[in-house]
Amino acid sequence: MIRINPNSTPDMLNLLSQTQQREQQALQQLASGRRVNAPSDDPAAEATMIGLQAQAMDNDQFTRNISGVQQQLNTADSTLNSVVTALTRASTLGVQGANGTMSAADRAAIANDVQGIKDQVLSLANTSFHGNYLFSGTVANKPPYVADATKASGISYQGNDSVDSVPVGERRSVAVNQPGSAIFNKAGADVFSALQSLMDGLKSNDASAIATANNAVNAAFNQVTSARVFYGNTMNQLTAESTVLQSQSTQIASQQNSAVGADLAATATTLSQAQLAHQATLEAIAKVSGMSLLDYLR
Repeated sequence: MIRINPNSTPDMLNLLSQTQQREQQALQQLASGRRVNAPSDDPAAEATMIGLQAQAMDNDQFTRNISGVQQQLNTADSTLNSVVTALTRASTLGVQGANGTMSAADRAAIANDVQGIKDQVLSLANTSFHGNYLFSGTVANKPPYVADATKASGISYQGNDSVDSVPVGERRSVAVNQPGSAIFNKAGADVFSALQSLMDGLKSNDASAIATANNAVNAAFNQVTSARVFYGNTMNQLTAESTVLQSQSTQIASQQNSAVGADLAATATTLSQAQLAHQATLEAIAKVSGMSLLDYLR
């Protein structure tokens, strides 16, 4: 004997709710491009996504660090390039001053030019970037060099010998500065002492002292030039790190898509099927609601 459910409306309404839910879920996936839009959709995939998002955020921070450091390094290298140019000019003046045909007045005039170069180099050595002095070591909040009459060079260094480092990758950091003491005050190649000695020799009209001082200027020139190698090497390292981060970001994006991304073609098919099922259910409800017991028994 066939049993007929005289009240099929709740079952039909439940079926209607299911088709609506499938339809809404497909629409949401198409709109977001994700098959997981709530943790309950796939808890394991959501957990994976959280971990990947943390990695992506770290990569973004490392990338920002590299960008900021690159600007800082470029500024420092450009500054040292200007120092090299100034020392080249000082050396040229030293050669002129050592010429035996120069008069005391000529040498005094050259000494004034060297004084101007020394003032320029002092200003360059106190270059700052975004409010931080580049050559103070880790004492970045005050200028590294100040005039000091008690020093033979007339200049005193008030920074330290430490360096800063910045994280640019997982367990990877790079040094981002050199202290002024390693650039301008290197033993045997002190920039300010060399320029002061050249001025003193010119003012005293001592050709021998001028020649000796000019050798010191050349040694300082070589030291500053060597210091620039650090910045070039660090820039190359940062470029390599940036390439690694870009590759990792691409991999992370791919993993994110694999974890929670929707198959849009399949989702579109699911939506179409859900819409058809929804419409069919509505039609069935309308038909059933108008049927009598005799209609069931036919």
